[in-house]
Amino acid sequence: QVQLAESGGGLVQPGGSLRLSCVVSVTTFSTYSMAWYRQAPGKQRDLVARIAVGGITNYSDSVKGRFTISRDNAKKTVYLQMNSLKPEDTAVYYCNARVTVRNYWGQGTQVTVSS
Repeated sequence: QVQLAESGGGLVQPGGSLRLSCVVSVTTFSTYSMAWYRQAPGKQRDLVARIAVGGITNYSDSVKGRFTISRDNAKKTVYLQMNSLKPEDTAVYYCNARVTVRNYWGQGTQVTVSS
């Protein structure tokens, strides 16, 4: 079974920065496509950023230019650097790992952007 553990969430003021981390407990981490999703109260879970096995990245329009996704295959970790945070970024952020037809999810980490 694949285990994902997110960390790095918290309370930050508008314009601030946070760095989320997700450690994946799986032997063949480099074969997994990784992504960050977020879900605000009353909203659906939406893709924030994705990084494929080959390193190609994809971002939602709302975070493009502000967020950066990266992965360290040696550490089996995916990161989400979030800069210039806005109140509308407030949500629970979930780490996602995908391989073949299966999706694995972390427990989520709360990000709150408020003054």
